[in-house]
Amino acid sequence: MRLIIEKRLEYSRLIAFLVPIASVVLALLAGAVLLALAGANPLTTYKAMALGAFGGKYNVSETMVKAVPLMLCGLGVSVAFRMLFWNIGAEGQLAVGGIAAAGVALFWADRIPGPLLLPAMVVAGFLGGALWGLIPALLKAYVRVNEIITSLMMNYIAILWVEHLFYGPWKDPHGYGFPGTAQFPQAARLPRLPGTRIHLGLAFAVVAGLLIWIVLRRTKWGYEIRVIGENPRAANYAGISIVRNIILVMILSGGLAGLAGMSEVAGISHRLQKGLTVGYGYTAIIVAWLGRLNPWGVLVVAILLAGLLVGGDQIQITMQLPAAVALVLQGAILFFVLGGSLFTQYRIRLTSRGAREQRSERAEEQGRAHLRASAPQPPCSKMEG
Repeated sequence: MRLIIEKRLEYSRLIAFLVPIASVVLALLAGAVLLALAGANPLTTYKAMALGAFGGKYNVSETMVKAVPLMLCGLGVSVAFRMLFWNIGAEGQLAVGGIAAAGVALFWADRIPGPLLLPAMVVAGFLGGALWGLIPALLKAYVRVNEIITSLMMNYIAILWVEHLFYGPWKDPHGYGFPGTAQFPQAARLPRLPGTRIHLGLAFAVVAGLLIWIVLRRTKWGYEIRVIGENPRAANYAGISIVRNIILVMILSGGLAGLAGMSEVAGISHRLQKGLTVGYGYTAIIVAWLGRLNPWGVLVVAILLAGLLVGGDQIQITMQLPAAVALVLQGAILFFVLGGSLFTQYRIRLTSRGAREQRSERAEEQGRAHLRASAPQPPCSKMEG
């Protein structure tokens, strides 16, 4: 007997729907084993995490606060992944978007009319992330440099740049020595839902998801993105400019991550300080894959993973377990989802040696019959009597 992995000839929507669910269930089971080994009751722990994330108004508010940057970064990387451009730099693009928005709030607030200050910060945040994403895009398009390496390395540059600014040139002189810039003026702060910390960035994410869905499903540009992602050679043969699409897609991808950075500084901290880059850009990769690169799926998965992060913080308080449990579960989910994606494109079949030989003989006989049928026949001669 032998296991054979063969590519599926037809794409099954049912399997594509069931495999991610099964992957998450298996990840939770693996997490349960680790929790049991650590001496914790898995069911009690998972229940505490669920209540910590969605068990009250405050909990839901904190979950949505963490979901906003995951939504925007997840949408950004999912667009790039659709075209097989592996943007691993959402964390750095978020950081540069936050820097650009903070710069407008700190140094241009007295030059821009109050009602226009927030729109200017939105544009600055988007452009900051877009320009940071454009660098690996240009290197990939014109020099063929691997975008995984360049986008990942630029994360560290952006993160250190943020720290340099709020520890150095932009440090608040009246901050009693604490790192961080001065507080933003009131006109530079995103409105919040009353009684919560949920801010206007949530609307940015929902509108962005809708626009991306329209672009991918209803426009020529979206069709080009899908074709390049499915078969770059065919796209090139059809006259679709891969270079142009790499640049445009990364402007959009980096811009959405930069908008996440703008939302964080203008909606939560109201200043540039430590805590802007806490891994949202990396978690967005898990969000994008779990959401099957679908904008609506990304929004839903972002909320669930944000709940996982908030629930991890809660079990640290209530059950004296490390908050890193949530990070372990994130890693397990990514591991199982990537492994499960194998089953959406391939199938496993058990076969025996005799059956393989019979199939081989039948294939050879069919080949010989096809050759005999297609071979030219000699002309017939007429018999004369």
